[in-house]
Order: sequence, then structure tokens, then C-alpha cells
Amino acid sequence: MTQHGSSDERLGGVPLFDGLSRKQISQISSLMTTVNLAAGDVLARQGEVGREFVILLDGEVEVARDGDVIAVRGPGEYIGEIALIDERPRTATVTAKTDVTAEVLNRAEFVTLLADAPELSSQVRATTDRRLAELERESSPEARGRES
Repeated sequence: MTQHGSSDERLGGVPLFDGLSRKQISQISSLMTTVNLAAGDVLARQGEVGREFVILLDGEVEVARDGDVIAVRGPGEYIGEIALIDERPRTATVTAKTDVTAEVLNRAEFVTLLADAPELSSQVRATTDRRLAELERESSPEARGRES
């Protein structure tokens, strides 16, 4: 897969990093590891311990809960924050729908990221809260009753 532009430039285009200085983005970039995945590769499995935060640069992934696809995420979006922030098992299985290029942080690097750029912490937490609320709505008795 061809990568366009430097890692810093590509991360600068990720909405999560809007408003950060070039220096901050360069520091964040230095923490990350670029990975290339083929369509069909699994990035995370529901129920397993979460150890990575993944920012998608190219391609799409499917997010499935209990075998049902609940979302498709693409460039600029991220996954894995719920397991790292709330220290809980993965809430969904994430599979590459297409070939994917992503930047990955392990738990220690993720904590460093949030400490080095505290303005990101509130953005990531807001996404986590929204996604957890969506999961709770899907798991509610009313939602299960509609599926019957």
C-alpha cells in the first residue's frame, strides 16, 4: 500500500488532532507505529483485553458486536479507546474491510499521548462516552425487544 505524505502530515489531517501544533503532532507521531493490514485481518476481538489504540489512515474497518456489524470506520477515525480508558475487555470485534494503514499506540504510549496533549483527553473521553452510550442502548431490553 502506498503511503502519501509523511506520518506527521497524515496525522495532522486526523480530526482528533485539529488545533494541535506541528510540534505536538510530531511528538505524537514519534510515539506511533505504522501498520499495514490486509482485508479480513482482525484488529481487535470482542471480549479480549485491549492493549492498543488505533488511528485509521487509509481503508475501512467493520465494527461488529455479537456478530452483527454496528459500524464502519474509515480514515481519520479511531478504535480501541474504550478498552484502554475504562480498562475493560474489547466491546466489539474490528475487522479490516479493505486493506488498511493505521497508526498504533500501546497502552503506555496512549497514556503518554493524553499526558502530552491534555486537550486530546476530553475529545477521546467524549467519543468513549458516546460509544458506550450507544452500546448501552443496543443492549437495553427495549432494543432487544425490537429485534424479536
